[in-house]
Amino acid sequence: MEKIIDFDGLFEEKLTEYMRRLKGKHTEEEWEEIIPRLYREFGDTYIARIKNTPKGYFAAMADGELIALLKRYKEERVPVSDFLCRELGARPPKVLLPLLEAHDPALTTLAVNLLGANGEAFGAYFRLLEDEKTDEGVAEAVCDALKENADAVKEETLALCKKGVRKELMLDLLSRVKERSDEVFDVLLAAFRESDGELPVRAGYLAAYGDPRALGDLLAVIDREDVNYLEYRELKFAIEALGGEYTRPRDFSEDPYFIQLEQYAAAFPEGSPDPAAPKD
Repeated sequence: MEKIIDFDGLFEEKLTEYMRRLKGKHTEEEWEEIIPRLYREFGDTYIARIKNTPKGYFAAMADGELIALLKRYKEERVPVSDFLCRELGARPPKVLLPLLEAHDPALTTLAVNLLGANGEAFGAYFRLLEDEKTDEGVAEAVCDALKENADAVKEETLALCKKGVRKELMLDLLSRVKERSDEVFDVLLAAFRESDGELPVRAGYLAAYGDPRALGDLLAVIDREDVNYLEYRELKFAIEALGGEYTRPRDFSEDPYFIQLEQYAAAFPEGSPDPAAPKD
C-alpha cells in the first residue's frame, strides 16, 4: 500500500527553510499574517512527488477514495490536511453522512464540523444525540452545528428534552430558537425554576431566548439572600439582556466566589482572567 503523504509536514519543512532565509526580516506579528497566506499558496504549489498540487491531488480523487484516505490518516495518526477537509466539504453531503455512524469520535466530529447545519444530516444528528453511547464531545459538536438552524429542529429538540435526553444540550439548543413559542418558553422557564446547581447557566438560556416574560422569575430569584456572587452576576446579566434592571445594593464581601475573583484581579492587575466580572 502506498505511503500516505503528510502535506502539513511538507509545508512545515518549506516554512522552516523560508523562515531561516528571512530570519530577522519580520516580526512575530508579521509572521502570524504571512504564514496563513503561505499555506494557501502551498495548496496551489506543484509537487513533483504527486505530479500535482495539494489541492489538485485531493480534487482528483473519487468520493470513496477521499473517505478511505481520511480513515487512513486517522488510523496512521498523520495530520489530516486542511486541503483534504476542504475538498470533502465541497462534496455532496451524502459523501460524509456515513461517517456520522463510524463509531469513531474523531471521524464523526470532523464530519459534523464539515456538514454543519445541513438539513440532510439532521436525522443522523438526532440519532447520535439519542444514543447514550455517543461520545459527549460528538454530542456537543452536533448541538453546535444545529444551533445555526435551531428553529428547523425545534420539535425534535423538545421531544428529547422532555425525555430527559442530554437535557442541558437540548435546553441550550432550545434557547437559540428565534420564533416565539409558548412551549419553548415554558420548557426553559420550568428548567430555570427547578435549577439545582445549574442556576447561572439556565438563567443564560432565558437571556439567550430573549422573552421578557421571564423577568419576574429572574428578579424574584436574584433578590434571594442565598444567591451567591456567581449566580448573582449571571442573573443580573440575564435581567439586563431582557431589558430589565436590578438595583438593590448587595454585599458579597464575604462570598467565597467574590473573594476568589478579587484575588485573581489582584494577581493579574493588567487584565483579570475573568474579564466578564462586573465592575459594580
